[in-house]
Amino acid sequence: MKRIFVLSSVVAGYFLNAQSIGNSPYGAYGIGDVKYDNTVDISSMGGISTAYIWDFNNNFNFRNPAANTNLELTTLKVEGANENNYYKSDYNNMSSTKHSTYLSNITIAFPISKKIKFGMGFQPYSSKSYNVLTTSQLSNNADITEAHHFHGDGTLNTVQAAFSYQVSPEFALGLRSNFYFGKLYDIEEASFTGAELISGYSNSYRIETFNFTLGTTYQKKLANDHKLTLGATYTFGNTGSMKNIYTNSTYYYLLGDTKASETIIEEKTTYDKKFLPQEASLGLGYGHDTKWFLGAQVDYKKGENFNFLGQTLAYQDSYRYSVGGWYLPNFNNFRSYFSRVIYRYGAYYEKGNLQINGTNINKYAITAGVTLPFQKSTINRMNSIDLGLELGKRGTLDNNMIRQNFINLRVGINFADKWFGKRLYN
Repeated sequence: MKRIFVLSSVVAGYFLNAQSIGNSPYGAYGIGDVKYDNTVDISSMGGISTAYIWDFNNNFNFRNPAANTNLELTTLKVEGANENNYYKSDYNNMSSTKHSTYLSNITIAFPISKKIKFGMGFQPYSSKSYNVLTTSQLSNNADITEAHHFHGDGTLNTVQAAFSYQVSPEFALGLRSNFYFGKLYDIEEASFTGAELISGYSNSYRIETFNFTLGTTYQKKLANDHKLTLGATYTFGNTGSMKNIYTNSTYYYLLGDTKASETIIEEKTTYDKKFLPQEASLGLGYGHDTKWFLGAQVDYKKGENFNFLGQTLAYQDSYRYSVGGWYLPNFNNFRSYFSRVIYRYGAYYEKGNLQINGTNINKYAITAGVTLPFQKSTINRMNSIDLGLELGKRGTLDNNMIRQNFINLRVGINFADKWFGKRLYN
């Protein structure tokens, strides 16, 4: 047991020390670049989760809290992500490369009874980390350069608690509460050659709020150990609000980032209750017990308005289509280690919620991964290392937009054991 906590602490410490979350310029809008809500094993299957009930006893599904029929052990997960983004634009032939490494998930889950399962977790929800400078010559005076500096940073995190209740052998219900907290910041600074003062337009966001996810699953056992699974989730409600302070001012810089002679032209505070969108998901899966599984799902997010640097912009409704699954050659074959490795695969296409200059910012990727059981791990105590890979593209070069190619790597360690079982003998 001591080794479990030592190894978990080392992994978490590495990713916390390297913590640098997100760097997409598309994260400038709204509450930032939203991270997809899943673990390494689910992301390796294209993100399918709504109809994904794990065949074994060591995994908790937070995305659909109802899909935890088989959890029988206490499971502890520590996961990290390494994102590698490659940006290109036809605007001034710009190109750049950005990398980030961060702790993406810490969860613990355990069965309360045969029918009731519980889990808690922490993960980043969204982030801002961008720094863009654009310059142009004034049309009426070529000797004067106009510069616009866009900068943003901050992280929005979430703590989750989820319950799963097995109503009948086929039907289950689940509820997940999500607490969001964090600070985000955006600023645009405009300056001109020869002018001392800078014009700054900034947004400062402070967020503390809850929302809730309802889930349900139905799994029908068929002949020859086959099974059909249906799942659905719906996320609703905001019990808190986002405090937004917008400031329009002029100033100049002393050494570093110290502002001098700042004059406030306009400042206003607003409270937004609709910054977290309503979400819904439907999933369908088919598989063979302990052998293979294939699933498909569609996710929907409702578009909302938001304030950005003094202007009201709008998210449009977005959709995500995912397919994926897993394959396990033979978990009883202890002569061949690779027969006990679980192989995962998937793909997704996301019609994004951003539309800039009449251009939709869409995203698609292919995914793959493996679950590597520890050498002495058995099917009843499946401790493992999860590895995941995601290759994809976001955005386009049309209309001088930015195309983002990415290669994301994920790693997680999953420990499972009966920590809270009652002793039969003293």
